[in-house]
Amino acid sequence: MYSPPTDPSDQQRMRRAFARSAETLGATVTGPEVWGWHGRTLSARAQYPDDRACWLRLLSAPEDKATGKIWEGNRDAAALFDGRVCKPLLYDSTQSRSNGYAYRAEVHQYVAEPVVSTDPVPRTDPNPLARWWESLRADLEYVSSTPTDRVAVRQEWVDRTVPRFLHIPGPRITDWTTAHGDLHTANLTAATPYLLDWEGFGLAPVGYDAATLLAYSLLVPAFAHRIRDTFPVLKTEPGRVAQIIVITEVLQSASRGDHPELVPALRALAAELG
Repeated sequence: MYSPPTDPSDQQRMRRAFARSAETLGATVTGPEVWGWHGRTLSARAQYPDDRACWLRLLSAPEDKATGKIWEGNRDAAALFDGRVCKPLLYDSTQSRSNGYAYRAEVHQYVAEPVVSTDPVPRTDPNPLARWWESLRADLEYVSSTPTDRVAVRQEWVDRTVPRFLHIPGPRITDWTTAHGDLHTANLTAATPYLLDWEGFGLAPVGYDAATLLAYSLLVPAFAHRIRDTFPVLKTEPGRVAQIIVITEVLQSASRGDHPELVPALRALAAELG
């Protein structure tokens, strides 16, 4: 869970758009507001017209950036994965534009389970049951076997950014697969698990999802050890490449102020990988 935007005018703009979207979709807000990363999204529990509990989520972007992978991700994921993996169903959506901003509101199935951690970086070992790991592994295997033309990771970015942060040449990606694209404990529920927030899914290096979950979990060694045991791809050469790429992504994010506490563990892992 993130804080509201620092600019009060952005808070007001988002809240007005959220209220308009709820009215358009016929949803009645019943829960507290939940802000996303850098105030880019605003969500809340709501009631749908047929008395279903739902999750109303509003995504905002400047009009000239309201397109592409992130903007269309949840819609595209629903078409491929709803009813096939453990993810909230997408019930409805609407788009609008106002004063230079575009908005996309989505009504999702409400999932009553809490997330594993409210922050992408867990601080304690959640110690999930064996069936949690089995479900997660099965869902990621299904995702990886599903063709898509969406791209989550680009070789050009790897070539440009890995040398900047790790001072080594960017590895060549030879093995590609479809990935959730943002797999961490704030996007996984604690019991089933449901996989949340699909806006970034697409083609990525083999092992990318497991590498992402590992990178964000390095401060909890027992949990990180279980990730490695559950996903043996991390011990392969494609898995090594995926880890180097994910480490670079998280280091770049840390350079912008996100989760700087991970930097020493990320650099230690990079040194191990060679």
